[in-house]
Amino acid sequence: MFAVIKTGGRQYRVVPDDVLEIGKIAGDVGTIVQLGEVLVVGGDTPVLGVPTVAGASVAAEVLDHKRGPKVIAFKKRRRKNSRRKRGYRDEITVLRITEILTDSAKPSIGPRPKREKAAAPAPAADDE
Repeated sequence: MFAVIKTGGRQYRVVPDDVLEIGKIAGDVGTIVQLGEVLVVGGDTPVLGVPTVAGASVAAEVLDHKRGPKVIAFKKRRRKNSRRKRGYRDEITVLRITEILTDSAKPSIGPRPKREKAAAPAPAADDE
């Protein structure tokens, strides 16, 4: 099963366990957020929304908030000794799609537990 969602003015085709980067949305790291603008729900019998599918949503776990690459806007007017340099970085939210919900269902899958770091093995004592 797949869905086409719209967020931040862009459309994404998603399936469960997809990891995608979208424009920043509200939500703490490790929480589940619901994305409500679902345009298409696909599968055995695809459902097209007019403009969105009624009662459909996509549940996703927030993995990280970060910033995108630097974008430099440089303007130069030749022979005028005029230069302007501006830059910015987009705010990005990294999501993992947990499930695709229909019929106004609530998310049933919670956030994944964090993996514990493996403890380093204790150094072996030399017996002399």
